[in-house]
Amino acid sequence: MAERLWLMRHGEAAPGAPDRERALTDHGREEAGRMAAWLAGQHGVGEARLLASPYRRALQSAAALAEALEVEIEPLALITPDDAPEAVSDWLLEQPAGRPLILVSHMPLVGALTGLLVEGRTDRGLGFPTAAVAELEAEVWAAGCARLARFVSPADLG
Repeated sequence: MAERLWLMRHGEAAPGAPDRERALTDHGREEAGRMAAWLAGQHGVGEARLLASPYRRALQSAAALAEALEVEIEPLALITPDDAPEAVSDWLLEQPAGRPLILVSHMPLVGALTGLLVEGRTDRGLGFPTAAVAELEAEVWAAGCARLARFVSPADLG
């Protein structure tokens, strides 16, 4: 049975420093809320583990998902903007099968990780608009072994 993974980029964030403390804008909160409502209606999402980058904007985006899905957020230090997609792939391989995962992170990581899992190359990733979600399926989370099932952005939801 194929495992399922949703990769979400955080909503629109305001500029500022330090980078890890940048917060969502009003528009970013609306984007995250819209995607949370959409995800809550998808089959199998309610059983998922929700993991988020410890950066403020990712945790704020994940909070919208946590509320909609009635799950807890687990901070995951290795999914910040410039972390290595290979390290995330290795982490995914260590996770027990049978429970889907949602990772709320950043560009360029979400794009490079999608490219690695689907195409086997980090330079072939998707460009994620803010709050976009890629849904992946795989038997094993290794390079080139996943299939992109869907890609949805807030603009696609009207």
